[in-house]
Amino acid sequence: MPGDDGLCGPAVLAMLLAHAGALAPLAELVGAVYLPGRAGSLQAEMLAALRRRQQLAVPVDGGWPALRDELAAGLPVAALVNLALPLWPRWHYLVVTAIDPSRGAVRVHSGQVANAWWSTATFESVWARSGRWAFVAPRTGVLPASVDEAAGLRALLALDHSAGSGPAALWWPAAARRWPASLTAHVGAAQALEATGDTTAAIALLRDAARRLDRAVLWNNLGVLLLARGDLAGAEQALARALAIAEATEPDWLLAVRGSIADLAARRSR
Repeated sequence: MPGDDGLCGPAVLAMLLAHAGALAPLAELVGAVYLPGRAGSLQAEMLAALRRRQQLAVPVDGGWPALRDELAAGLPVAALVNLALPLWPRWHYLVVTAIDPSRGAVRVHSGQVANAWWSTATFESVWARSGRWAFVAPRTGVLPASVDEAAGLRALLALDHSAGSGPAALWWPAAARRWPASLTAHVGAAQALEATGDTTAAIALLRDAARRLDRAVLWNNLGVLLLARGDLAGAEQALARALAIAEATEPDWLLAVRGSIADLAARRSR
């Protein structure tokens, strides 16, 4: 909203959501994140507002290299800057859409100005005052280029907590592909596929991950899905492996695995 510095937060959210293909009325976003007492929007509320709208929101750590990676991947980056002095801050959100090294400039959009080119030095000066805080809202099923495993999983779990498993299901399979050694990513991806009704894909994902990672939770969850499908022999094999691992090295999973084995026995006794 031109000329209204305090509403830069909602304006930036509207831009990110539009790019992600999830339009939202600006008035609704103002009500969600604008705090009149502070004449602005808090960082945590900016991320939470996206998640409440079933959109993955990921803080971007890594400064300039991460910013360049996201822009190269075609993802606009929201950044928090301080346009005044550290002791008397004037916080402002804007969206960075391009870097032109030949000009030594970055292209920014905000509630005040669209398609403005700032010198790299100017942007760095005001961005550094926020600790170079930035975030992105990627399109459905796409993970940010620069995000590492820990940050990516935190963002997915936060979306799960805020909006339920349905929206996060759109991103968990991408996490399993990005981090093939991640136990959490594979458990989340399998649960997401099952929640969307694609049990066949969930079983295939768990079978592959269980064979590679050989963890009790993966074998247990595979056994549970096979049991639900009526594959009692397959469930027995998976749960036997889960029990062996739990007894040997993962005792925290013993109760869950034994419960699954009891369910299998009950099914057979019918």
